[in-house]
Amino acid sequence: MGRVEDQTNGPLDAGDGTDPDRPLREPTPISRPEVDESAAEYFSRPEGVEGGQDPRRAVAAPHEEERHRAPDPDPALAAAFAPGPDAAPGIERHPGWQDEADAPEPSTPDPWRDPHAAVGFGTPALESPDEPGPVDLSTDARPLTRPRLSLSEVLFERRLSRQALAALVAAVAVVALIAGGIGAVLADSARMLTTSTVRIEDAPTDALRPDNPIGEVAQRVQPAVVSIQVSSPSAQGEGSGLVIDPQGYIVTNNHVATMEGATDRADIDVVFSDGSRVPAELVGTDPATDLAVLKVDDVQGMTVATLGDSGAVEVGEQVVAIGSPLGLVRTVTGGIVSATQRPIALGESTSDGDVVIDAIQTDAAINPGNSGGPLIDASGAVIGINTSIFTQSGGSIGLGFAIPIDDVRDIAAELMTEGEVRHPTIGVNARKADNGNVEGAEIVNVRDGSAAEEGGLREGDIVTRVGDREVHSSDELVVAVRRAGADGDVPVELIRDGSRVELTVRPTLG
Repeated sequence: MGRVEDQTNGPLDAGDGTDPDRPLREPTPISRPEVDESAAEYFSRPEGVEGGQDPRRAVAAPHEEERHRAPDPDPALAAAFAPGPDAAPGIERHPGWQDEADAPEPSTPDPWRDPHAAVGFGTPALESPDEPGPVDLSTDARPLTRPRLSLSEVLFERRLSRQALAALVAAVAVVALIAGGIGAVLADSARMLTTSTVRIEDAPTDALRPDNPIGEVAQRVQPAVVSIQVSSPSAQGEGSGLVIDPQGYIVTNNHVATMEGATDRADIDVVFSDGSRVPAELVGTDPATDLAVLKVDDVQGMTVATLGDSGAVEVGEQVVAIGSPLGLVRTVTGGIVSATQRPIALGESTSDGDVVIDAIQTDAAINPGNSGGPLIDASGAVIGINTSIFTQSGGSIGLGFAIPIDDVRDIAAELMTEGEVRHPTIGVNARKADNGNVEGAEIVNVRDGSAAEEGGLREGDIVTRVGDREVHSSDELVVAVRRAGADGDVPVELIRDGSRVELTVRPTLG
């Protein structure tokens, strides 16, 4: 090896790296802090130990051995991380081992190895002085909670402090007071249901009763309303009637007195409101208006009804119907007037001719047996005689119709004096005409020598007015002619071949 020149100090000896002409420095003194004797006991090596990881290491302080001794491994951890019988030291295995054909079957999922495994219980990290040592999870499934205190432990072993015991006693006392209060209330309520003390209050004697106009009207008119019972060898029927004259005349329906036209003569009994029963005779009937008059004799103290003015009746006013519906005498129903001047054909079943009335329509309930009874206004005056009901159910759910008392008065008077009634007529048969443009009564035929023929009416004419009343149907034509009377000429408007024509007709008594 050659000689090396130093740029600053000249040549150096390349043999041992020292300069024989340069003096050597003294070594830097080592600073060693003082070590506490107790620390030395913890951290000093025991005798015969050369390194810090020597397996023969022992704790220098025997009196602290229990405090710093490593705890025994958890059985679950030991089972999870212990090496297999053929594995190299350590917890790791070569990945290629799992690909061997003779690899063992995979073990049950372990929460320490499989993050998707089910959660399980383990031993606590530190042992409790009050609990036994580690728990074997394979044989002991004991929960980790402390056992609850028993009553004897609380009362006799002083496991609770005085303050906690006092609070517990106070809570029990509060609960007992609340429960006692609720029980007292419930017991008092039960006593109220079964008390023997009567607390029902009577209404004061000077209290005002609400107005009862229907009741007052019924009390005033009921004595004049009678029940009529008709019988023959082959049939029997019943209805109602009204006393209209103090001599014993009673008005009712023709279909009541003749049992729907089945007989002209039958045994008729009249039952008054006081229950007395007397026989009656048939004075006369008017099938065209479904009216009849009966007469009883030797009856004292009969109450006669007050007849009103049907021409003054208004739609909406309150009315009362009295009669014997379904055989129940002295039955009162109420309603209003829903229409006036309603032309109604009662049908062939009630007489042997055309039965048409200019009815008062009402929603008061009218059932079989009400026929012949009165329809009364709020003043107690009779404004009509009930005759029929239009219903689809066969009961009282429908519309009732009454013959106006003005017509009843005239017809009954004629029956009482003459025994029969003749009505104005013009001698035509008609039907309802409604072609969308014209509404009226279309003439079907004109009888020879009739008032219609003399007045110039023809078949096919459509009558739209008679006198001062409009005509919208054949029934209304009959009613309008009766209203016009047979006392003189009556103007008639009609449509003939699309043109309006005015004629004059003089009705005659038929």
